[in-house]
Amino acid sequence: MKEKGPRALGDLLSKVLASPTLQAGLARAQMVDEWAERVGPRIAAVSDVQSFSGGTLFVEVRSSAWLMELEMMKREILERLNRGRTQGPIDRIVFVQAQSPGRAGTLSDSE
Repeated sequence: MKEKGPRALGDLLSKVLASPTLQAGLARAQMVDEWAERVGPRIAAVSDVQSFSGGTLFVEVRSSAWLMELEMMKREILERLNRGRTQGPIDRIVFVQAQSPGRAGTLSDSE
């Protein structure tokens, strides 16, 4: 049943800020900001954070060659991402290949 009448702004803001949709968006935004800093410009140029949910980070990768390379570096990348992290840890990374070549970055495979 909906409440009627005036309500405190603080109560409304608490509900909005606790919304799972907003929290997921904020977590993704934070990971996008941290991603390039933590993995470095070379990896950041060929990958994009897509989502972060339930401790799992989903990252889109430009090519199958880079996807395989990042799979081999997964443990090191996880350690870098979790180092100094104040919010919940990243337990797992799922790398997926971009649907269209070049979408996740601009470096050529030879760079």
